[in-house]
Amino acid sequence: MCKKYYYEDKDFKLIQGDSLKILKKIEPKSIDMIFADPPYFLSNDGISCSGGKMVSVNKGDWDKSISVEEKHKFNRKWIKLCYQVLKDDGTIWISGTMHNIYSIGMALEQEGFKIINNITWKKLNPPPNISCRYFVHSTETILWAKKDIKKAKHKFNYSLMKELNDGKQMKDVWETSLTKPSEKKCGKHPTQKPIELLEKIILASTDEGDIILDPFNGSGTTGIVASRLNRKYIGIEKEKEFLDLTIRRKENDNGGRERNS
Repeated sequence: MCKKYYYEDKDFKLIQGDSLKILKKIEPKSIDMIFADPPYFLSNDGISCSGGKMVSVNKGDWDKSISVEEKHKFNRKWIKLCYQVLKDDGTIWISGTMHNIYSIGMALEQEGFKIINNITWKKLNPPPNISCRYFVHSTETILWAKKDIKKAKHKFNYSLMKELNDGKQMKDVWETSLTKPSEKKCGKHPTQKPIELLEKIILASTDEGDIILDPFNGSGTTGIVASRLNRKYIGIEKEKEFLDLTIRRKENDNGGRERNS
């Protein structure tokens, strides 16, 4: 799969590079589940709010605003490659805001996927709207999809999800807070997702020993949760600083210590 990993610790592997290139080297139909939090392309020199302070919305070169046509072309490329490496009964989860998620949804269908659920992540403590010119952005969308193949039966741990929801069927609106400060003690990523969110996603659609891939590793939350839940993990990331952050988190986690500290 990869001659030399940036980091490897048993079933936890990190690869440095461009996903559009690395995904081509991964064995076809070898991945059980993919979680992706792709660039939102929001960095347009505007302002935002973080910790009650006005900050620049710019996150890095990887998030620079591009045209609608360029954005959709990029989304179709990486989603097509994900289709190739995903098992026929595997599933893909993709997180995004209104700035990119509609292109993602269309790209999924164009590249042979069928959307299973449209999960709405309701943030319990969203940042305020400092411009006072629109409603507070308090949700993100997570699309869950499978290959549009008749014989493919995707994995869904229905009974476990019902158990975690006090014996009731789990709905497609999930309420959690933003990423906790304790999850950023080793450093932070501008679009870091909460551990609680990834726990639910991974428990819902994988079993122990399954291989999980994240083509936009970021701070490695997907990998941290996968490791805790005894899944195998492969993360792809361009930026060395975020790979190093992931390694610090992994080596300091100790099976949940990061979450509980």
